[in-house]
Amino acid sequence: MPLPTLRLLLLLVFAALPLTAAAQDYPSRSIRIIVPNPPGGAGDISARLIGQKLSESLRQPVVIENQAGASGAIGMNMLKRAAPDGHTIGVVISLAQTIDLIQNKKASFDIAKDFTPITAIADNPAGLVVNSQISAPSLTAFIDLVRGRPGDISYASAGIGTAHHLYGQVLNKRAGIEMLYVPYKGVMPALNDLLGGHVPAAIVSLAAALPHIRSGRLRLLTVFDTKRYSKLPNVPIISEEVPSFEPGRAWIGLLAPRDLPPAITARLHDEIVRILNSPEVQQILGDNGLETIANTPSEFAAMIRKDAKIWDEAAVSAGLVSQ
Repeated sequence: MPLPTLRLLLLLVFAALPLTAAAQDYPSRSIRIIVPNPPGGAGDISARLIGQKLSESLRQPVVIENQAGASGAIGMNMLKRAAPDGHTIGVVISLAQTIDLIQNKKASFDIAKDFTPITAIADNPAGLVVNSQISAPSLTAFIDLVRGRPGDISYASAGIGTAHHLYGQVLNKRAGIEMLYVPYKGVMPALNDLLGGHVPAAIVSLAAALPHIRSGRLRLLTVFDTKRYSKLPNVPIISEEVPSFEPGRAWIGLLAPRDLPPAITARLHDEIVRILNSPEVQQILGDNGLETIANTPSEFAAMIRKDAKIWDEAAVSAGLVSQ
């Protein structure tokens, strides 16, 4: 072998040694999972469940940190600034970047460029639900009702800039109707007012609404997803009734800071996917209305790029973000 070629090979070997050693030593201390939302939501439930199992398999404590504020931007930026050593990972929702743009008018992070994808955890689809007293047995009937009373019928959601807010605004555009938007500080206050008859409709996560749909107090008119909801398969998805409506998917995933070494990414991915595929975890997530995904880092990266584009375009279409 020529001497220059040998030198190059030796340089490459020595350059890779720190990464190999880091992967072999990982994890060397406790791991924290940043949840950029308050306790109790789907992301928090998922993080705590995965964190418990991850602690058992990696034999290190896993600490859940709820870093709510600025519509998730505080937690996302903490994750962005963390050391890329695998000891800090974080939960992300599908439209984190779009919410940041809506709330702060200037992006403080780029979901596709500032992080290392690990895996998507689960779909967290939303639906348009109405109080059972509303005389609209289907989405088509509800659209006709709203069209006949423009600006008079309201819908609730968990807050400005959320996926549920955007779904309603895009539905207004695509169906040519005028629902009045009523923002709430969280899903449960919105649901409580819907159940109490203070608002006629709401767009909320199906995980939260499912018990009330099953009890008959609420009626699900449509699902904002690319496939029907497995727990209520007879309810059409939005594009079946409003063909021009291409919804962004609402999902939960796990990211790490940018430049996480590939060996550590692979270790985390393999452990977390094994956890997600276990019958116990699938049962618990399913009971909370979530459908597991568990894809590869490259598949998750493609999801992020595609869905971030859909959500950003939806925000522009709804007039919430300038082009």
